[in-house]
Amino acid sequence: MGCAGFTCSKHSLCALNILYVMVSLLMIGIAAWGKWFGLVSSFQVVGGIIGVGVFLFFVALAGLIGAMKHHQVLLFFYMIILFMVFIVQISVSSACLAINKDQQEHLLEVGWNNSQATQGDVEKNLNCCGFRHVEVNMTCDAACFPNHSCTPCGDKIQKHAGEVLRFVGGIGLFFSFTEILGVWQTYRYRNQKDPRANPSAFL
Repeated sequence: MGCAGFTCSKHSLCALNILYVMVSLLMIGIAAWGKWFGLVSSFQVVGGIIGVGVFLFFVALAGLIGAMKHHQVLLFFYMIILFMVFIVQISVSSACLAINKDQQEHLLEVGWNNSQATQGDVEKNLNCCGFRHVEVNMTCDAACFPNHSCTPCGDKIQKHAGEVLRFVGGIGLFFSFTEILGVWQTYRYRNQKDPRANPSAFL
C-alpha cells in the first residue's frame, strides 16, 4: 500500500503517540525525582510539571487507542485537542526565542519574588543570595552566606537564562511540528477505509 495506505498511517500514528507517552512519563518521573531528592522544593513547580505530564499522557493514550481501533470519536477529539496544544506551544516557544534581555530580567525577578521556596532552591544550588543585592540581615540558604562571600543570584541566573530559553524554545518548536504532523495524520487516517472491514463501509 505504501506510506499512504491505511496500515502505514495507523502505525505512524501509533508510533507518534507512543513517543508522547514516553515523554509524558519522563516529565512525571523527572519532577518526582527532583522533589524526592530535594532538588526542587516548590510544590507549584513540581505539581505544574506533573500536571502537564499527566495531561499529555491521557491525550497520547486517547490518540493511541483511537488509532488502534480506528475510533472516529476518539480520533476527532484527539485531533482537536492536539491542534489546541500546537497553537499554545508554538506561541510559547516563539515567545521564548523572541524575548530580549530586559524582558528576561523582569520575568526572572517576578518569578523570584513570587516563591520563597524557589528562592531557597536557587540560593542553595547556585551558592548565591538575593536577586540584585546581598544584605547582611537577610536569610539565605547558601553555603557562602556565613562567610559573607556571596554574590547576587540575578547575575548568575541571567548568564544561563538566555541559553535555557533558546533550548526550551527549540525543543518546543520541534514538538509543535510533530503535533501538527499528528493532526494532519489523524485527519487523513480518519477518512481512510479499513481494508479488514466491509469494503463498502467508509469508516
